[in-house]
Amino acid sequence: MGAELRGLLVDYGGVLTNPLSEIMGGWLRADGIDPGRFAELNRRWLGPDAGPNPIHDLETGRIDAAEFERRVADELLEDRGGTGDRAEAFRTAGLLTRMFSGMRVVPTMLDVVRAARAAGIRTGLLSNSWGLEYEREGWDMLFDAVVISGEVGMRKPEPAIYALAADRLALPPDQIVFVDDLSANVRAAAQAGMVGVRHVEVEATVTELEILLGMSLR
Repeated sequence: MGAELRGLLVDYGGVLTNPLSEIMGGWLRADGIDPGRFAELNRRWLGPDAGPNPIHDLETGRIDAAEFERRVADELLEDRGGTGDRAEAFRTAGLLTRMFSGMRVVPTMLDVVRAARAAGIRTGLLSNSWGLEYEREGWDMLFDAVVISGEVGMRKPEPAIYALAADRLALPPDQIVFVDDLSANVRAAAQAGMVGVRHVEVEATVTELEILLGMSLR
């Protein structure tokens, strides 16, 4: 029999918000970016064999948003005649803001966290940041602990960031459920001793959390 689960740790983008595929898709269409080229860049920078790259550097705070925007623009405009007004507009500061302009918080998922905390579960946020400010209003009533990658110099799926989150929740890892939309981050949480839940669809995630925590979260 496993340990009693007393903590709920959640990701932000793609878990407490609408899916990242939806957010990024809207940006690609609005900025007229080739989805195939963007997908190839993601494979290189976010794939399982990815070495150090601008996403890692941004998430850990080693580069700022302006540098990241420049490097993304260089990649996405490469071999496309990256000159002229359109190229200059693309490189203008604000690329990240446009990239995430379609991000919306999902009220149901916030309610799940609130319900868990009200029932005595310790709650926390563990998020890889992309150089933008989070809307933190009400977080003091929602989370017992917050770990943002750019603020701590570590990123998921590095083992140390899960250990830090558990320490801030004041719970051993095996008493924590972790929810993320990326498989690699869920696997890393499980390897750190947590119970991992891959978030794909709200209803399925809520049902699984209710089973794991043994309580109604609706």
